[in-house]
Amino acid sequence: MKNEPRVTVVVATRDRRRTLARTLPRHPRPAILVDNGSTDGTPAFVRRHFPGIEVVEAGENLGAPARNIGVSMARTPYVAFADDDSWWADGALDRAADVLDAHPRLALLGARVLVGPEQRLDAVSAQMRDSPLGVRPGLPGPGVLGFLACGAVVRRDAFLEAGGFDDVIFFFGEEERLAVDLAAGGWGLAYVDDVVAHHHPSPPRDPRGRQVLAARNAVLTAVLRRPWPVVARRALDALRQGPAGWEGLRTAVPRLHRALARRRVLPDAVERARRVLERAGREPAGRYAPADVGSEGGMSTAPNPIDLQKHLGGVDYPASKEDLVQAARDHNASNDIVQALEAMPDREYDGPNAVSEAVTKR
Repeated sequence: MKNEPRVTVVVATRDRRRTLARTLPRHPRPAILVDNGSTDGTPAFVRRHFPGIEVVEAGENLGAPARNIGVSMARTPYVAFADDDSWWADGALDRAADVLDAHPRLALLGARVLVGPEQRLDAVSAQMRDSPLGVRPGLPGPGVLGFLACGAVVRRDAFLEAGGFDDVIFFFGEEERLAVDLAAGGWGLAYVDDVVAHHHPSPPRDPRGRQVLAARNAVLTAVLRRPWPVVARRALDALRQGPAGWEGLRTAVPRLHRALARRRVLPDAVERARRVLERAGREPAGRYAPADVGSEGGMSTAPNPIDLQKHLGGVDYPASKEDLVQAARDHNASNDIVQALEAMPDREYDGPNAVSEAVTKR
């Protein structure tokens, strides 16, 4: 029937009870919350204060694949993901459902994500908006091969057909493998600017740990789907990153046997599209995104020190954290740079080296 809901909101979380208290009232129903083994009483809190939200206790930290549980339980044709610190704008999911209804080969819709109370456009949304893949036949906007999980609406059947999120990757950059698998299955993925999500990210818990995960998962994703020369380049990139990259490679090793067992090289057309994005300087959307699945910290990473200082040019030292954050914004720095600066201790910094040390925490 026309009045039946078409979109279910799925939230995966872990130990974010206070954040959920602010965001859950904003979610339309139906909504499913999958708890990744919280120790702060999240499941009982949500059941008591938000009885309209279905709560599923995973019993352990499943990472991003916890979302797969929510999708499998959904009884609507479409599913919108939200992090514990994000929500969808009023009317956004009705608009998303209309777009998906009108474009039957569209499997995933990437939304315009606005960050913080100032509603800055997320850097990944800007990349998707300006995608060099252009608007392809049967799609409502620029074609993409990546997305931000907290700004994505998926066609449930296509998501499940593609296997959902991957337990080899676990979390942090898990969007890339799912995106290319949807494309390999003949589905379309597109950015739609008038579907809007809001994201008020929590401060990063462990910036260096995220660097490690970014390096690990970049290599594992390549092993899962990319030609061997790409795998070699991703491994070399990790080596060039220094200690965090080396640790990423080390932690990738125990997962390699599973990645190799599931290895399936992309069709030529999808691989060519990925290379178009790489030549245009587009990393897979989501790998460096500031979203937080609530599993073990978020999906952003501390920035490369060279990129960091490029966006702090002209700063007069000593400078306060507030001055550095404002300088980065004035230089149109990406969200990962701004958030890394916001996570620094609130004090004055006497020069670029002190800033880099505070950001990387090496």
